[in-house]
Amino acid sequence: MHVTPEVTPIPCLKDNYAYLLRCPSTGLIGVVDPSAAQPLIKVLRDKGWGLDYIFNTHHHWDHIGGNEELKKQFPSIRIFGHQSDQGRIPGQTDGVQDGQVVRFGAFDGFVIHNPGHTSGAITYVWGNAAFTGDTLFAGGCGRIFEGSPQDMYFSLHQKIGLLPPETRLYFGHEYTEKNLQFSLDVEPTNHKAQELLKEVSKLRSEGKFTTPSTISQEFATNPFMRTTELEIQKRVCELEPDADLSPVSVFRVLREYKNQF
Repeated sequence: MHVTPEVTPIPCLKDNYAYLLRCPSTGLIGVVDPSAAQPLIKVLRDKGWGLDYIFNTHHHWDHIGGNEELKKQFPSIRIFGHQSDQGRIPGQTDGVQDGQVVRFGAFDGFVIHNPGHTSGAITYVWGNAAFTGDTLFAGGCGRIFEGSPQDMYFSLHQKIGLLPPETRLYFGHEYTEKNLQFSLDVEPTNHKAQELLKEVSKLRSEGKFTTPSTISQEFATNPFMRTTELEIQKRVCELEPDADLSPVSVFRVLREYKNQF
């Protein structure tokens, strides 16, 4: 019994990931965030597969860039995005909202609305697999374009962070090595982050992917999930001496510092 779809990461553009999904029992095929059509079309042709669904996590061009060409190739495709992104996601057929059930083949999943990176950013969850787009990365989080630090903090801690610890996180970009370097800049004695950076550097030197991460790994190594740690708070005081040390304030200082890191 499969509890999640089969997931194949497809590298696109410079450092994006699209994720090809297959339901073993129905043969249905979906893709999360097709930033470019050609890498996906090649894989689909090689496997002899069609395409039934596109699941977009937000409207940014490097996550929806393949939508229109894929719709030309597969005219009956359904394209999902947050309901507020209607008109910003090309070809969108289905607008979803927080908590909505999204069925993919034999899998009943659901949507988490997690604004901050964009106002319509969402995560798709099927079983123990979560597709977080540019909201939560391995070792980091997305920039805040259409929300506030409070929005993003809430999305990370009170939405995605409440998923079970073993949940696998499939994120939108291969930023892990640099994110962990930042993690150790603000929390130098984090031994789990030190060990993970060694593993990640080796993987990258071999041309391998660092996706997926897990919820438990992020709480152990990602500074944006560790805003109550004393060493991180001390670093925040160095960066902004008059900052209060509430979790949201710590998060804000970290995010502003990461923007220049």
